[in-house]
Amino acid sequence: MGLFTELKDSISRATDRLFSDQDPKRIGIYGPPNAGKTTLANRIARDWTGDAIGTESHVPHETRRARRKENVEIERNGKSVTIDIVDTPGVTTKVDYEEFTGEMDEEDAIRRSREATEGVAEAMHWLREDVDGVIYVLDSAEDPITQVNTMLIGIIESRDLPVLIFANKIDLDDASVKRIEDAFPQHKTVPLSAKEGDNMDEVYDNIAQYFG
Repeated sequence: MGLFTELKDSISRATDRLFSDQDPKRIGIYGPPNAGKTTLANRIARDWTGDAIGTESHVPHETRRARRKENVEIERNGKSVTIDIVDTPGVTTKVDYEEFTGEMDEEDAIRRSREATEGVAEAMHWLREDVDGVIYVLDSAEDPITQVNTMLIGIIESRDLPVLIFANKIDLDDASVKRIEDAFPQHKTVPLSAKEGDNMDEVYDNIAQYFG
């Protein structure tokens, strides 16, 4: 009976792998708040499907629930990949309602901070259970050596997930791609401006290569 069960489990795992190779890959867009994750997700979705995914804002934690755009087919230089883009909430170690009081009244700020905290938990669940690869977005004008970035990159590596690091906001005067490359030399870093659309050809080349 034990041998039969093991055989059935082995066949099931092989079948799962077969179908997972045929299904679109779930690519999670991760990073700290306000790194430009939703701007990038919208840029990719618009370029290849004509539709946006979510609302962009300068206010932290505008994205408070994971949003998914399915069957985004990217074709580059003879390579093709079909992905489901998962735009996740920004991950941080602490969400303080006072971050939002300059933009809204206290009651709305408290509600937003609660929703943002729930969003962080949801993003972590996706990372541990439900994504096949990661696009990690960093603001190239900010210091990349933070507790959150180190923790998330560590989790991604522990799951042996393919990951691309995108150094976003290169249109800013104080942007430094090298700072990000030096912080995480073990991973490919691609410079871009999701807002301005700068260097998107290289972005799509790398997505097709890494996840295809």
